[in-house]
Amino acid sequence: MKAFGITDIGKTRKTNQDYLFISEDAVGTLPNIYIVADGMGGHKAGEVASKGAVQSMIQSLKNTSLRDPVSIMEEGVTAANNKIFHMSRDNPEFEGMGTTLVVATVYENYFYVANIGDSRLYIVNDEIHQITRDHSYVEEMVSRGEIDKDSARTHAQKNVITRAVGVETGTYADYFQVKYKKGDKILMCSDGLSNMIADDELKGIVKKNIPLEQIVNELVYTANYNGGADNITAIVVAL
Repeated sequence: MKAFGITDIGKTRKTNQDYLFISEDAVGTLPNIYIVADGMGGHKAGEVASKGAVQSMIQSLKNTSLRDPVSIMEEGVTAANNKIFHMSRDNPEFEGMGTTLVVATVYENYFYVANIGDSRLYIVNDEIHQITRDHSYVEEMVSRGEIDKDSARTHAQKNVITRAVGVETGTYADYFQVKYKKGDKILMCSDGLSNMIADDELKGIVKKNIPLEQIVNELVYTANYNGGADNITAIVVAL
């Protein structure tokens, strides 16, 4: 199993409010961990939220005595939420900040996922399947049949999320357990990638038989070529 990831400021933003973490070695009782966070807030607050949430979660993972992957991630999400919420409450400069969070760990024949917000995790083989479900206004519109998936990518309110880490005293993540087979790849990304590249094109790039570093660099290059309207973060894990 190998992984590679990068984050890029994109073409239009003045700062990069995305943050990623990759460990192919054990962190606490988890054998590996991969995280993408996309912060939101005023001047620099988004950067503080995404980095702070990831660091808080990693510290929680290192200190836990739990063994179940979902319970471990749930404890970590709670720690991250508490950290960002209290920073936001106690510092007027950070008021209202928050962050998305998508977290994955690969354990035996499964990978386990936690998700809050609209950063995504896909599994890519002969097809591409989005495992996470966006917590966003446009995703709710898709669910109600008001717009289709293609329209959602360019909708004026596509950046309005309905759940985030740090904006309330409690937060609710979705958790997934997915069986994989050898040769599958995991793609984790912020919406700066998924809003700029359609799923079929994502699949075509991720499936290429080239080094992971080249795959991830091509993903970021393509998102920027298509406009780079937001910060771009991508992690690819070859299973």
